[in-house]
Amino acid sequence: MSYQKKYLPLILGAAIAAGIFIGGKLNFSDAPDRLFTKNSKKDKLNRLIDYIEYDYVDDINTDSIVDVTVNGILNNLDPHSVYIPKEDMERVAEEMKGDFVGIGISFYTYRDTITVIRALENGPSAKAGIKGGDRIIMANGDTLFGDKLKDFEIVKKLKGKKNSKVNLKVYRRGEPELLDFTVKRSTIPIASVDAVYMLTDKLGYIKINRFAESTYKEFKTGLEKLEALGATQIALDLRENPGGFLGIAEQIVDEFLEDDKLILFTKNKRGDIEKSFATDKGDFEDGEVYVLIDENSASASEIVAGALQDNDKGTIVGRRSYGKGLVQREMDLGDGSAVRLTVSRYYTPTGRSIQRPYDHGNKDYYDEYFERLDSGELLDPDKIHVDDSLKFTTPGGKVVYGGGGIIPDVFVPLDTSMQNETLSFLNRRGFFSNFVFEELEQDRHAFDGMSREDFIKNYQVSDDLVFTFQDYLNLRTQAKVTFVAYHDEVKQYIKATFADQLFGNGAFNEVYNQSDIMIDEVIKLSTKD
Repeated sequence: MSYQKKYLPLILGAAIAAGIFIGGKLNFSDAPDRLFTKNSKKDKLNRLIDYIEYDYVDDINTDSIVDVTVNGILNNLDPHSVYIPKEDMERVAEEMKGDFVGIGISFYTYRDTITVIRALENGPSAKAGIKGGDRIIMANGDTLFGDKLKDFEIVKKLKGKKNSKVNLKVYRRGEPELLDFTVKRSTIPIASVDAVYMLTDKLGYIKINRFAESTYKEFKTGLEKLEALGATQIALDLRENPGGFLGIAEQIVDEFLEDDKLILFTKNKRGDIEKSFATDKGDFEDGEVYVLIDENSASASEIVAGALQDNDKGTIVGRRSYGKGLVQREMDLGDGSAVRLTVSRYYTPTGRSIQRPYDHGNKDYYDEYFERLDSGELLDPDKIHVDDSLKFTTPGGKVVYGGGGIIPDVFVPLDTSMQNETLSFLNRRGFFSNFVFEELEQDRHAFDGMSREDFIKNYQVSDDLVFTFQDYLNLRTQAKVTFVAYHDEVKQYIKATFADQLFGNGAFNEVYNQSDIMIDEVIKLSTKD
């Protein structure tokens, strides 16, 4: 046998393997003369980093230089192409997946100690006997108190593999010694549906905070619950919802649209178009839907609102949405980090892009909220700027506009009382939450026997409690705070926070929505003949 014949199978095998490898790396839209060529600008960047690493006079963390470089490149593309460092990937992945493995508690660090606000219903901690107010002192022999311990370090100690066990030592007020609990870790959902309940006999309410992998399943469960309670109308609250997975938004729209209706289409840089249509899976096609949006409803939220509006289905209520019409794809960078790169634009069924311009830089782009506020747009629909060249018409004859968010069918101005800057600030900084926790600590049995429904309908926050909260703030902020103009609004925040810490599962929204003017408008619309 000749040399060539002997090694021919080996040579052919190697050639095929090389072809598969190279083929997997190629982008077939590239011209042949671009393949296997060096890019001098890429080489320049690599060479500069090497010079800094090996020859620069001081020791430099080149990883941080690469991170800065990547961010600098992305900042020159568009506002939504972003870099996710390795250390943030687990948190980001959990948020979008919709669950994690842990012990199932809501907690915060109170006076340097891990304090349980509430053990999640049917979660591993609740099953083990952990209660609100408990202080977790140790986990598997490691201390969990002290001002130097960060929240992410605590979470790391409490998380672990599914079905693994963690031994906790817990201080509980009134008990002479520390209590011992063994908790078996399990999958803990990160809820993306905040609240599901009936606003009226016919009108159900669903609040979605983001579009994660688990959102459609949560939404579907909520929808079925409301239908069983007699809902023939749905208020879908997408306010403050920044978006998420496009495919999840499509599934939710499908519940409301008739078969074969266009939901949206996307177009990439090569002009390739992909269309998404409603299927026969929708269970609420005959019902009425009201979609609540505001200036912070973005991306997937706008897909839902735009698809329904352009198909003359339901009513969009609120204020002009954020205006994000770009689609990102997450791409692994090989070292545990990733980039979410804009790969296409999406268009509503009438063909409009609702992406806001970003040619004046990221700062101007993200500061547009203040421009809307200053222009009066958040209080007066006549102040909304529209471009007649971006006018579209729905099949039913409704005029809609592209170029900057979804303009609602029914405008509801910003509620300047409930959105008072002082109250919003206090809520974001946790003052309401901490105050309510301390009030509960004084007597955790005060609400024993009171049901969730009874609390929401009948519990009243006293004037004395508002004044106590006022004193609480003045002591901790060294400021003179008074609530003369916002007395009732403060009561609403306090009651909603009590409901959240006592009952969870959307109780905050159910209380807070009782004074929400947009909810009031939807109820009025739903009762019209």
